Amino acid sequence: MNFKKSVVVTQLRLTHYRSAFFEALHLELNTRGIRFSLLHGQPDPDDIDRHDQGKIEWATRVKNRYCRFGKTYLAWQPFPSALRNVDLIVITQENRILSNYLRILRRNTNGPKVAFWGHGANLQSNNPNGLKERFKRWTTRQVDWWFAYTQLSADLIAAAGFPSNRITVLNNAMDTAELRRQLQSITLEEENALRESLGFGAGLVGVFVGSLYAGKRLDFLFAAAEKIRRDVPDFHLLIVGDGPERDKVQAWCAAHPWVRSVGARFGKEKAAYVSLAQVMLNPGVVGLGILDAFVCGVPMLTTNCGMHGPEIAYLDNGCNGVMTEDDLKAYADACVRLLRDPEELSRLRAGCAAIADEYTVENMVRRFADGIESVLGVSAQP
Repeated sequence: MNFKKSVVVTQLRLTHYRSAFFEALHLELNTRGIRFSLLHGQPDPDDIDRHDQGKIEWATRVKNRYCRFGKTYLAWQPFPSALRNVDLIVITQENRILSNYLRILRRNTNGPKVAFWGHGANLQSNNPNGLKERFKRWTTRQVDWWFAYTQLSADLIAAAGFPSNRITVLNNAMDTAELRRQLQSITLEEENALRESLGFGAGLVGVFVGSLYAGKRLDFLFAAAEKIRRDVPDFHLLIVGDGPERDKVQAWCAAHPWVRSVGARFGKEKAAYVSLAQVMLNPGVVGLGILDAFVCGVPMLTTNCGMHGPEIAYLDNGCNGVMTEDDLKAYADACVRLLRDPEELSRLRAGCAAIADEYTVENMVRRFADGIESVLGVSAQP
């Protein structure tokens, strides 16, 4: 096939949830006459415990080099010579990826065009006006194009001085169509058997889905669940995920027989576990997991903790989920009220269903491909 242009997208690590997106983007760009290559490495030591690595046969895998610097792993990602003669390189904006600066330097010396893909800021930063964030705002302006996760990201990028007409809003998503198919394939018998295996009986269920790390505020989750259980005696908590704080989770579960932790689950298994729940609890960092809530019709309850990923923009408080003040009592009370109000719960479930079709891999792929055509200056498909 004769390609008009070529693009390389780099990722420090390839996650399980992102694999379907890259497979679809590969096909889409091929139909548009653009050669697409994906370059990725392995997780840093802190991320290995998440057990969420993906695999794509045609991708180029390299060995990242990591060096501990304080609480952060600085990263260097090799770039094979076979991929250097391209028209565009899309890199993730992270201060710690030292090899990014070489990409930017070469762009300024007649090398390939460079685009950033990211949040536009560290949304979990404790010091938004500190040196690290000011440096990130400077790097924001050193590329040819931006692929922003959400409109929230695009606003941050524009505020840093990058031209808004060179920003593509992706509306970051995962393979919700596959999740929906998996959910619909679960039979009542399978659901009942799973509930019985967990020992939940006919009780109400809250589910947490995500990596087990400090940003998820697991101690807050535990305390809230205990308060909910006191007011709703048949309440059970299900924890789906893995990560560096798994030992803390297992110890707490061992002391609370109405809680179960099942580790990381994907595909139909994850869908089956989420289908048991009436509410999704995540008082800490909210990211793409909000789409699990929408597709499964399990409203998410979170807090305005100031730590969320850009996908928090998808939550319409009181319409498809709930965001409370960052207060333990307020959070637990909101969950109790919802569990005791079937009509309100039904209304929020309807809100989840109404928004689920908007944030899809298919839409994200189309937006990404359109943006690539724009930065490369090639004609879009009719």
